[in-house]
Amino acid sequence: MQKIFIVEDDQAIIRALQVGLKKWNYQTQTVTDWGNITTEILTAQPDLVIMDITLPMFDGFYWTGKLRESSQLPVIFLSAAELDPNAVRALALGADDYIVKPFSVNVLVSKIQAIFRRMKLNQTEINELSFENYHLNILTNSLTIGSEYVKLTPTEGVILKLLFLNAGKLVGKKQLMNELWQGGSFVDEGVLNVNISRLRKKLSSLKLAEQLITERKKGYRLVKKDDKK
Repeated sequence: MQKIFIVEDDQAIIRALQVGLKKWNYQTQTVTDWGNITTEILTAQPDLVIMDITLPMFDGFYWTGKLRESSQLPVIFLSAAELDPNAVRALALGADDYIVKPFSVNVLVSKIQAIFRRMKLNQTEINELSFENYHLNILTNSLTIGSEYVKLTPTEGVILKLLFLNAGKLVGKKQLMNELWQGGSFVDEGVLNVNISRLRKKLSSLKLAEQLITERKKGYRLVKKDDKK
């Protein structure tokens, strides 16, 4: 049974989540110490975290940042408005998706299933993909070149996997959204753009960002250094 860790202080929302997720055979766990949320999450070893923004002591941005220092667990943020600055900030920090309050548990479950689906995409017989001198480890979502490396979130890992598999070819935005979010039924293009922007920053540290070409309104293409225009 997969475990969902709920970081939320509104008891009504917690109860609704516990009841709704139980119907889908998800186990849940909640916070007991608001000063040590990261430790509680890592100790619980959940499969996914649901993170509210407004929390006692420190906000969800703080705890997501702390979590990302040692873990790439998928995180879904609870946001007050559709892709508002808070949602964009959450995605930039390392969240994998967001949901707007008030929300339907069925929509939340769809987002959870989409994340687990994209994680499963990485569990293939191929453990590593290569592009020029770069190596993408499918199991750990890490990109290396020589002795340098960066850790990717599950979402970033799937995006880069698709770019590696289709090196030199256009990977359309609709294709990416279909792979990542089951057709993009509950997200807009802005979510993809934020994830691409976040991925670019990580690729930049390994000098690969300039080879990720954006084709306006179409999608993205990973090109070799000699093929850059």
